[in-house]
Amino acid sequence: MIDYFETKSQPITRFMVLQAYGRVKANKGGSGIDGMSWAYLEQHQSAELYKLWNRLTSGSYYPQAVKQVAIPKKGGGERLLGIPTLLDRIAQEVVRTQLERIVEPLFHNSSFGYRPNRNCHGAVAQARENTFNHNFAIDMDIKGFFDNIDHELMMKAVGHYCSDTWVLLYVERWLKAGVIQKDGNFTPSETGTPQGGVISPLLANIFLHVAFDRWMELNHPDKPFERYADDIVVHCRTEKQSCYMLDKISQRMTACRLTLHPEKTKIINLRGTAVKDYPKGFDFLGFTIRPEAFNHAGKIKAIPGIYVSRKSRTSIGQKFGELNLHKWRTTLEHIAREINPILNGIINYYYKFRKSDMKLVWIQLNGKLLKWIKWEKGLGSTAAGKYLHTKYRENPNLFAHWALVHP
Repeated sequence: MIDYFETKSQPITRFMVLQAYGRVKANKGGSGIDGMSWAYLEQHQSAELYKLWNRLTSGSYYPQAVKQVAIPKKGGGERLLGIPTLLDRIAQEVVRTQLERIVEPLFHNSSFGYRPNRNCHGAVAQARENTFNHNFAIDMDIKGFFDNIDHELMMKAVGHYCSDTWVLLYVERWLKAGVIQKDGNFTPSETGTPQGGVISPLLANIFLHVAFDRWMELNHPDKPFERYADDIVVHCRTEKQSCYMLDKISQRMTACRLTLHPEKTKIINLRGTAVKDYPKGFDFLGFTIRPEAFNHAGKIKAIPGIYVSRKSRTSIGQKFGELNLHKWRTTLEHIAREINPILNGIINYYYKFRKSDMKLVWIQLNGKLLKWIKWEKGLGSTAAGKYLHTKYRENPNLFAHWALVHP
């Protein structure tokens, strides 16, 4: 009989590994440098998970280097991810579960990223709420945060909250596992925790809890803030206070061996009196918070509002453009089945606060569907428009966005 709760020298049960396998499998994701696929792992689950558990419990587990993968950033350029192997991701999930259980109750209430029952919408809503009695904000950007986390300080932070030897052992090994670059060369890991790892978001939260959240709570408890991973907004009442806080935060980041991005970190003047000119709004997690005119008893007041950011709308439009829908030689129904998951994801995220901001995006998408009809059916503009409208009348729910802006 298999005892899934059996342990060896390290207090890791086979059941813990099996649970971690289920959670990692649910998130799917690509292979690491060993090329092991989910199909292979499912077929050899019992043997592979047993070997992993055996190595974890004996202390002989050493992770492989992560595979470097580049993904495009919204504002241009690339973001480099480090993809661990499937077995390394499962091992990380075992440790992440144990570590999260310890640190999650300690995290600051204004930390929203990668935490249970917290999300981007909560962070954006709180940011707007704090602008009602704080006319200024600091929009912070930490330069290359995930790449520049100091390993010594990271281990010190983890060790402060967790005394489990096996957790500290494996966290340190993951930090130092190294990277196989896109060109195939190996690069040792001197700093940073690669984005793409299962445990990296939690480690980032632990580091910034010490470096920023807890520091703010102890030294500047009257300055509210929101943090989603390394995206941070700090609220201030005056220009002078904003300048003072920016200087203090910059000093704190330097002490923690991090640097604020000199161009992307900005003071925002939402509606206050200032000597210098500052931006009037800021982008946060895909949304823009800026003042909007509001008529109250015959007087015009500036009330902060939440909008879908221009950068987000541009990015969505580019994504639709890259699909080249007009070149698909298929049916309209098949196109709908393919893109509706994308549309539903966009709607679920960006329709939380204002619906009107996305109208132009949906009009443009309808235009791309019209172009498909013209190419596929060989129709002119007027006939293609009638065809699309007929399809809408026959099935108004064919495309997810038709409930919002119909053709």
